[in-house]
Amino acid sequence: MNGRKIPLYVWIFVGLIAGVAAGIVARRYIAPDTLKGWTENVTTPIGKVFIRLIFMTVVPLIFTALALGVGQLGELTRLGRIGVKTLLFTIVVSMIAVMIGVRLVNLVQPGKGLSDEAKQKLTATYEKAKAGPVSQVESAKKAKSVSQTLLEIIPENPIEDAATAFNAPRGGGLLSVMFFALIFGLALASTRSEKTEPVVRFLEGLYEVLMKIISWAMMLAPVGVACLMFSLAATLGTEFMAPLAKFVAVVIIGLALHQFGVYSLILAFLVRVNPLAFFRRIQEIMLTAFATASSNATLPTSLRVSQEKLGIPKEISNFVLTLGSTANQNGTALFEGVVVLFLAQFLGVELTLTQQIVVVLMSVLAGIGTAGVPGGSLPMIVILMQSVGIDGAAIVIILGVDRILDMCRTTVNVSGDVTIAAYVAHSEGHAIKLADTE
Repeated sequence: MNGRKIPLYVWIFVGLIAGVAAGIVARRYIAPDTLKGWTENVTTPIGKVFIRLIFMTVVPLIFTALALGVGQLGELTRLGRIGVKTLLFTIVVSMIAVMIGVRLVNLVQPGKGLSDEAKQKLTATYEKAKAGPVSQVESAKKAKSVSQTLLEIIPENPIEDAATAFNAPRGGGLLSVMFFALIFGLALASTRSEKTEPVVRFLEGLYEVLMKIISWAMMLAPVGVACLMFSLAATLGTEFMAPLAKFVAVVIIGLALHQFGVYSLILAFLVRVNPLAFFRRIQEIMLTAFATASSNATLPTSLRVSQEKLGIPKEISNFVLTLGSTANQNGTALFEGVVVLFLAQFLGVELTLTQQIVVVLMSVLAGIGTAGVPGGSLPMIVILMQSVGIDGAAIVIILGVDRILDMCRTTVNVSGDVTIAAYVAHSEGHAIKLADTE
């Protein structure tokens, strides 16, 4: 025994396996009515406890995380062009990433394939998917135009939007809260002074407290996952495994397309370097990101490699990579968009074009506000799910495979950080070093 603590993600995976196995056995040997009583009155409510703990942090977390993420542009007034290039590049590339994910989901339809009987059972388990604050049928009847939806993103009363965040079918609601946080962060970045430092410290303190609450909630995740997966397996048997496998494939394909497609085009045409040579130079960064599943933990490696092996000036790498470890989460944004659309398909929730546009916009903003730590995207995914009427408890369906996908998307995230740093350095007249000489 070496006394090493077993990682949380291992316990979550154990909970997943145990829950599925117990559910399959129970489905075979327990009477349907008795089993239904257990799933509805025992395992599902227990499983939702840790989800509800995350729910209660959602509104303050999205405000503080996004405001602080953008607020790190405090040096924008000093760095000028570098700050503007970094911010605009982050938004554009994140938008491309989400659109790749959304396109793949609509093309492959990974959540489709469940029988009608299975979907009816699922909607009984996740009632909010069809009978939440605003039903999908009712939402469709009241569908608004894209222009009206985009206009409603700008809140007239951000406090009211925060209070009704989970009851807004599209426009307003959480998207308005995110917009307000974005503007607040930009204003904070441009007014950093002795007078505004208490605001920054308050937001940083609040963020730390909220992350602690989430860490407590995640301690319950293995039990929650076991209970909810028991309910799912007892309801569907193994029928949900095929859609889940297709979901994993879609995420990995999407991340690969973004990593080796979009980044390669940026490197070839905007940075004027050989993409393969570039990826070889940053392989240490990519391996560290994959192993730790944390952009923040990879930051020291990213800074050292970008300066020593790519020749990116320290003043540029320090600013762009530090900001990127929180704000530039292309892989996470892609993943979040895919999860929401996959679960909507899985639960039989039809999303309109307008709602899919909202998912794209919120995924981009959520990527800016996602913590650069393992599992940091989960609260943001819950936010996106709630915004389109999907019960946040359904996230348990993908929790068991989240760790490996977290490792993959973190690799894309940090590769994007270094790609943006290389672009900014090249645009500022600095040569990117790719020679094999050390």
